[in-house]
Amino acid sequence: MSGARQSALATLRGQIERIETAEVVHEHGRVALGHGEIDSVLKGGLARAAIHEVFCEGRQAAAATGFVMGLAGRVSARRPLLWVRQDFSEVETGALSMSGLAELGLDPRRVVTVRAADVESALRTSADALACDALGAVVLELWGETRQFDLVASRKLTLAAQGSGVTGLMLRMAAQPLPSTAETRWMLSAAHSPPGAAWSAWGAPRFDAELLRNRHGQCGRWIMEWNCDECQFSEPSTYPQPVAAAPAHRPHPAISWQRRAG
Repeated sequence: MSGARQSALATLRGQIERIETAEVVHEHGRVALGHGEIDSVLKGGLARAAIHEVFCEGRQAAAATGFVMGLAGRVSARRPLLWVRQDFSEVETGALSMSGLAELGLDPRRVVTVRAADVESALRTSADALACDALGAVVLELWGETRQFDLVASRKLTLAAQGSGVTGLMLRMAAQPLPSTAETRWMLSAAHSPPGAAWSAWGAPRFDAELLRNRHGQCGRWIMEWNCDECQFSEPSTYPQPVAAAPAHRPHPAISWQRRAG
């Protein structure tokens, strides 16, 4: 098949997918994330009954995991969440922390984790789970480049999500984006947290989130702050920057040096 015909076929497939996805999104609605600008760009929030991809570099795995947990908490509507992971993911990043989920404001009792031996098993498990309307969301975590997750596999996941109304979240670590049927695609990294109270070891979680793909609007890049009490994202809070006090009780360094030199 010539390059021109391949390009035309890809364009037609994309148009059909956009039409079908628009109909399903209208039926199942959207969930506001809490960040005003992003919710506006997403036409009201993250679409249910669709697939959303979150990519990150390997060293940003913890930040991307926290971001996906936040998205899952917003779209699951207090229903169970299934998290499918490769065995290799656990080797690279460690096990999911249930205490970490609780600190983010999410209920770890609603989270069921499944460890898959390989990518094929993870894809089959996720497709079956997305077809179960008793779930609130399904997270599929894959590490590295995977030839098995192609456009056909992505389409199967999307069809399952559309049929049940369950939202699918793809967490792709140390991988490059490829053509897919995802509603949105994000690139995640950690952002500096604001200083917390004296008794707190860290501030509110912050994410540097770049929206690379949005089927129904513009893309962009924002800093998103996670509110653990309200379990939603928001615009970064403002806070006064600390300023070092002037050393009034000490002589100026130049004067002190002159005295020593004399």
